[in-house]
Amino acid sequence: MNKTLLLLFSFLFLSCNSKSQNNIKEKEPEKPQEIAKTKLTGNQIIVGLDKLNFFNLTEKKDLKETKAEFEKSYNELNFFEGKMKGESLIFTDNRFYFIDSETLFEGGGLIQYLETVKKSFDKLNLKLEFSDEFNNQTERHWTHKIKLNGKEYIAFDNDFGENDWGISYINFIEMLNDQLKSQKSNERFYPISSGNDGRIVLLTKEQFEFVKANYPINKEHPMEISDWKHYNTM
Repeated sequence: MNKTLLLLFSFLFLSCNSKSQNNIKEKEPEKPQEIAKTKLTGNQIIVGLDKLNFFNLTEKKDLKETKAEFEKSYNELNFFEGKMKGESLIFTDNRFYFIDSETLFEGGGLIQYLETVKKSFDKLNLKLEFSDEFNNQTERHWTHKIKLNGKEYIAFDNDFGENDWGISYINFIEMLNDQLKSQKSNERFYPISSGNDGRIVLLTKEQFEFVKANYPINKEHPMEISDWKHYNTM
């Protein structure tokens, strides 16, 4: 009898313990807290760019209007671009440049745009002298070279094809950046768009990262050359 009662109590104990275990809910893993990024105001954008010396190439007489245009572009369009001088295609910040890829590719275009961007080199107290432009063109192929500060660069050396403008556009940016690097400048040109409405902008790495962090990352804003080549097949 005692043995029977002992077995019965053991069975009841195990049964209750099992139910208790089954009623314990497994603790769900904690989800990482998502930190909501606070969008800056246009004024905060200007302050941030100012701290990074973005406006150090802007003439003092143009500074107020230039900053106001950057603030307006950010607030109304979330767009990174400044003010142009009157009806011209010249920006007051001396960092943005319109580069028509067709004009750049054609005869005389390379010298024209080297003269255009030389203003930024001059303001940075850097040298940009160009000489010994070389052209050798056949029906199918064009070799176009030039020397910048005594170093030879290839502007174009390919058979003619569908991406001639794009090739010359990238070669142009890379030769400028090579000269900036060789003169120990922290500035680099970044592509934004090409074709007849091509644009480039001169930025330090810190300025570029600030733009990436606060503006949309898309084809309307600056890209690293490597990213540009990835999205725009050479």
